[in-house]
Amino acid sequence: MRLSRRGLLRAGLAGTAATALGGLASGCAVPTGSTGRNMVLWYWSGGLSDTVVKNAKARYDRSVDLDAIQIGGYYRSKLITTMAGNAHIPDIAGLKGEDMASYLPNADQFVDLRTLGADKYKSQYLSWKWDQGIADDGSMVGFPIDCGPVAHFYQYAVFRKAGLPHEPEDVSRELDTWEKFFAAGERLKKRIPGTYLLTDVNAVFENVVQQGSRRYVDKDRNFVGDREHVRNAWALAVEAKRRGIVSSIVNGTPDQISAKESGRLPSQLGASWATGDLKNEVPKTEGRWRVAQMPVRPSNNGGSFLSITKACREPERAFEIIAWLLNADNQAQGFVDAGLFPSTPASYGMKKLQEPDPFFDGQVTMDVFGPAAQKIAVAYNSPYDVALGQPIKDEIKNVGVLGKDPKQAWEDAMSKCRRIAKHLGVSY
Repeated sequence: MRLSRRGLLRAGLAGTAATALGGLASGCAVPTGSTGRNMVLWYWSGGLSDTVVKNAKARYDRSVDLDAIQIGGYYRSKLITTMAGNAHIPDIAGLKGEDMASYLPNADQFVDLRTLGADKYKSQYLSWKWDQGIADDGSMVGFPIDCGPVAHFYQYAVFRKAGLPHEPEDVSRELDTWEKFFAAGERLKKRIPGTYLLTDVNAVFENVVQQGSRRYVDKDRNFVGDREHVRNAWALAVEAKRRGIVSSIVNGTPDQISAKESGRLPSQLGASWATGDLKNEVPKTEGRWRVAQMPVRPSNNGGSFLSITKACREPERAFEIIAWLLNADNQAQGFVDAGLFPSTPASYGMKKLQEPDPFFDGQVTMDVFGPAAQKIAVAYNSPYDVALGQPIKDEIKNVGVLGKDPKQAWEDAMSKCRRIAKHLGVSY
């Protein structure tokens, strides 16, 4: 069965389906090889460990020619285009975590991994991450690659100078509520004028929402972005602005990088992969940073999956390859090579992940991220969350950056959400 136009619209992908593919290899073709069969794997740069992919090719070379292709550009639109056109479809396809909800309504285009024995591996993976790959009909579309537990990155010397807790254990314990976190931000600004605890209000809003078990649309296709869990996140973000603990610097700009380097932005809430961002953006700050748990409970930001498409001629062999690629040993290697935080708790205690990190002055950051990954709340991931969450994120940003009245911003966000919900067939 081919993806229908209605299916594409439902997944929110119609606007990207016209992307050209160029001369990409064809899945399930018959090239040269020991068995006359190849197995095409699509993923993106950094989506899997290069070492693990290379080892997989060597491991399975007698039974299958594993052709692993890194797809550049707009990965999702290219994958959807091939599936809609029923041509050049890969056997194994990576599915980015932020796009996962848009694939699940079209679960019939993928092999249900439970039919291949996936359930026997379930206990080896984070339960909340495992559940994110399961569609509403119970079929399993995605096998977990990585995840992105969020923690509190901070500069040790700046916190110490401000009279704040500065050892990771003390920061985790003493800044364990949003009120304590905000109070620390006020003390920081008072003791060291010109410094801010966070770059912007969105860091508060989005992380508070992600800490909970609900987002913007529930399983029955009802809009819930006006409920208490979102209102509370909005109120906390507004409070952060009112108390002056967030800067007016735009996230991702050279000004932000400069402020991190100088110590004017000595703190941020970031996912595990942000360790790599800091090392690349501000290498001169090596040794200054530490990592602690974020207030209340951890949230998650990022993490992807591998799937098997219905075009695959040898799904059993494809699943064998996936299960090996994503076992605990290989996930640990993925973290070393590409910063892919393992979805396999057995990886966390492995020697290669217990090495002191010089950038964090010898701290073993896995001791923070590992426990955080195991405390993340399970939340329903709706294909409509992105569309109906964006107006709220845009308006809270207007509050933080432009100084818009919070009450008016909330009303404007809800007005936009009503129009979008009506267009998508979501009950408001």
